[in-house]
Amino acid sequence: MSAMLPSRQLWAQGPHIVAIGGGTGLSTMLRGLKKYTKNLTAIVTVSDDGGGSGMLRRDIGMLPPGDIRHCMESLANTEPVMQQLLTYRFESGTLRGQCFGNLLLAALNGVTGSFDEAVRSMGQVLAISGTVIPVTTTDVRLTATFENGAYVVGESNIFGFKKQQDCRIDHVELLPAHPKALPDALDAIAAADLILLGPGSLYTSIIPNLLVDGVAEAIAASDAQKIYVCNIMTQDGETEGYTAADHLAALLRHGTADMVELCLANSSPIPPELAERYRAEGAEALTVDRERIAQMGVELVERPLASPSGDFARHDPDALASAVLDIYRARAVHIYGGRESYRIEK
Repeated sequence: MSAMLPSRQLWAQGPHIVAIGGGTGLSTMLRGLKKYTKNLTAIVTVSDDGGGSGMLRRDIGMLPPGDIRHCMESLANTEPVMQQLLTYRFESGTLRGQCFGNLLLAALNGVTGSFDEAVRSMGQVLAISGTVIPVTTTDVRLTATFENGAYVVGESNIFGFKKQQDCRIDHVELLPAHPKALPDALDAIAAADLILLGPGSLYTSIIPNLLVDGVAEAIAASDAQKIYVCNIMTQDGETEGYTAADHLAALLRHGTADMVELCLANSSPIPPELAERYRAEGAEALTVDRERIAQMGVELVERPLASPSGDFARHDPDALASAVLDIYRARAVHIYGGRESYRIEK
């Protein structure tokens, strides 16, 4: 069974989907989901302090725009020239390495006087399909504590510090702790029919959202279906040696134990030459340990989700969106039929 693209009317009346995360994984998923529903909300982490986002954060004191911009690009309905403009990176001078889309959001931040208003205005300018919301407007920093007790501050420092310590991350926290969530984010979660966590960097893109006051509790309290979308590969400098259940356990430990109902994992093989390149960098295809996931009380669905081409092992936006909508519709049919549980054929 595969999801079919809806008519314009059905698209406008589509399910209310909330996708929570950050980075490339979230933006890739949004690119596929926007074809199925107008009622799509991305709740995005704001703990990044590296690259162009970090530069703007230090220079003008704004929240990091990078992950927000990636989501905007994925949801934008713009002419090709505008798309090229948003993604253009300056190659020289003081703006070298900076992306024009980041600068546009920075300018709107100055014009509107607040980051959430700037994000809302940029969404209007780009006529995006859906809504993008920063999870908080508090100026937060991400910290990581390792299993050996070592501690580091700053998202951009975690990779190098983990390589140096050569042990797993025990937990991450935000400074200041328990920042206030943006009310729009909590409202979107409460109104959702489907909540998606991931794909994306476990400790630096997904979990930071759960550390914002009220977010994990709002997800757990929601009647929406809740799906964790596994990454295709482990991540060097963050989750080396992790299985799918390890990812899920860390997610639930930082959030709440009843926050996820179903785990969606990739079943597509990774081309040998691509797998070898990842192996040389300390990463590998994610092992899906089915029995352990079942013991955690979480449903597992495996589908071919990896993009068949490209230099990186990433989700295919259309395959991922189709799988997500298939699962959602199957559950809706079972609920309509009076069943309390559901199971998807693999």
